[in-house]
Amino acid sequence: MAAKQPWLRCALVLLVVVVLALAYQQFDLGRWLTLDQLKASRDGLISWYGQYPLGTGLGFFGVYVLATALSVPGATILTLAAGAMFGFGLGLVLVSFASSLGALLAFWAARYLLRDVVQQRFGKWLAPINAGLAKDGVFYLLTLRLLPVFPFWLINLLMGLTTLSARRFYVVSQLGMLAGTAVYVNAGTQLASIQSTADILSPGLLGSFLLLGVFPMLAKWIVGALQRRKVYARWPKPARFDRNLVVIGAGAGGLVSAYIAAAVKAKVTLVEGHKMGGDCLNYGCVPSKALIRSAKAAKQIQGAHKLGIGGAHGTVNFAAVMQRVHDVLGAIEPHDSVERYTGLGVEVLQGHARITSPWTVEVTPADGTTQTLSTRSIVIAAGASPFVPPIPGLKEAGYLTSDTVWGLTTLPRRLVVLGGGPIGCELAQSFACLGSDVTQVEMAPRLMVREDAEVSELVATSLRADGVRVLTGHQAVRVELNGGDKQLIVRHGDEELAIAFDQLLCAVGRSPRVEGYGLEELGIPLTPRKTIETNAYLQTLYPNIYAVGDVAGPFQFTHTAAHQAWYAAVNALFGRFKRFKADYSVIPWTTFTDPEVARVGLSEIEARDSGVPYEVTKYGIDDLDRAIADGTAHGFVKILTVPGKDKILGVTIVGEHAGDLLAEYVLAMKHGLGLNKILGTIHTYPTLAEANKYAAGEWKRAHAPKRLLAWVERFHAWERA
Repeated sequence: MAAKQPWLRCALVLLVVVVLALAYQQFDLGRWLTLDQLKASRDGLISWYGQYPLGTGLGFFGVYVLATALSVPGATILTLAAGAMFGFGLGLVLVSFASSLGALLAFWAARYLLRDVVQQRFGKWLAPINAGLAKDGVFYLLTLRLLPVFPFWLINLLMGLTTLSARRFYVVSQLGMLAGTAVYVNAGTQLASIQSTADILSPGLLGSFLLLGVFPMLAKWIVGALQRRKVYARWPKPARFDRNLVVIGAGAGGLVSAYIAAAVKAKVTLVEGHKMGGDCLNYGCVPSKALIRSAKAAKQIQGAHKLGIGGAHGTVNFAAVMQRVHDVLGAIEPHDSVERYTGLGVEVLQGHARITSPWTVEVTPADGTTQTLSTRSIVIAAGASPFVPPIPGLKEAGYLTSDTVWGLTTLPRRLVVLGGGPIGCELAQSFACLGSDVTQVEMAPRLMVREDAEVSELVATSLRADGVRVLTGHQAVRVELNGGDKQLIVRHGDEELAIAFDQLLCAVGRSPRVEGYGLEELGIPLTPRKTIETNAYLQTLYPNIYAVGDVAGPFQFTHTAAHQAWYAAVNALFGRFKRFKADYSVIPWTTFTDPEVARVGLSEIEARDSGVPYEVTKYGIDDLDRAIADGTAHGFVKILTVPGKDKILGVTIVGEHAGDLLAEYVLAMKHGLGLNKILGTIHTYPTLAEANKYAAGEWKRAHAPKRLLAWVERFHAWERA
């Protein structure tokens, strides 16, 4: 019976709500809570109050409490009425206490009747509110009261569903609603003074209406001021600043932030402790793509007989391959060099940066000296580093990461790659094509688990065809040294398997760099994913400190770091006038295996897990003329659309140059173009880009107007007759 009781309460509440709603509609009670009715009744209300002051005051108080407790529409009119009847002082007192008491009753009703059921059924939706209350409940509620993002009645009910104490709820509500109540009561007093149309232009009335319009902005400023006061309380603010912006980290996010600041003539300092260009230039995107190019050439030479070219031989000179990788780095380095950015107007300092206060950064170069920079704003773009799992024996045996693998000069005869994500797949396939005996170990049941299963299967098939031994569902347990031979012991089910190797490459992900530069001392919180916690404007706990790129998440891509950097730099420099929320609505990415995997928007798995309705349209690239001619006729274009419409929800492309083909869909999604627009665009023949047009054509055929076509067929038959 106890388990059923909450549901009985819900049924009772629903019945009461329905009865009250019917009564409200049947007796047209809403007509009494309109501005016109208030004006019409003004003189009568004032006269009634003059004759029966105590009874009128108590009656009004009771009506207001009841209306608030039952969440009846019209609280604004009642507040104006208080000003009109009782004047500012008494009206403010009556409304302030009545609204707070009514809110408390609604709070208690929601807590007693609904909380258990709602928390059980909708706990995940209430999680952000519960988290906010657990972290700073009083300030959280005060913010909602001062700056009503949600209606007051909704706040009353929602707070009743949380763990906030009734006493705190009442006190904070009383204080938080006081300013808004004062504005509306004052407007009511001016409303009472209207005797003729000329009174509408009175300074007092115009001033009250102005307050009504200005109050949301004023409340927002108050909330911000309270938050700043609390956050910055223990940090003395400098009287003046040496710089407008200090940027920590010279990867993609840091370089773009500094570039934008210099472009708008701000004084900006960029601090880098290691290499300009960050992870992407030195350890990630650039060297990996150079290696992939050499591996692809080796694969093409081996398969030249398929194109009618016999006797093609190629010997891999791995040292020369790695030298080319470093030559590519050398050719691109000037784009991100100290000299270039100094020429753009950026002050570049080489050294370790440490944030010592919200407005100061201490820089320590290699010689050990220190320099303290004062700045209005800071952008953290510290990047990420490879994560190395705590596998027993791994450290003793030695290992490579995506940072250190570029120091190899000898091709590993036997290579184990730990990790089945994008980095692991790219490097495993590349080393296999260059001649290594590669075993790839992934604990998950399939490779690239963020993608749909058919994508994973196609990539795994391609890797196996190139000689990679793919072991999914295998967990690395330990590393052993057996007579000088290194072995990785993996577990699959109840069985253990020993894999001998000469080199082991850890490619199981990258961890944001969040230690060693002052976050702990400033108390800047991290998310459960160990990234720096930021709001929609990329601000940290301190509104003048921003975070972008890998250290901020939610994506670890060079292009998203640069994308965030624009928002962070503009908000840091001009946020007092206008702020911009970072836009993650259309984020593309590509894994550069062969074939490439490119995606934007939702995958089918994500759509299904999120409960988003969708339709799937798929076009096989094996049917594309150019792909057939090139010998790359494998892969597909898969599009998710809104059911019955051509609006694109997500696209996955697997195939040659998939990353380049995806750009058309990225543009379409960004600017709200549907598949009909892509179908109506001329694509050069024969090109790989035609795959996009044909995929749109598949959608069009599936949504052809069958009834209309049947009538058209009859029309043509009639014409022939």
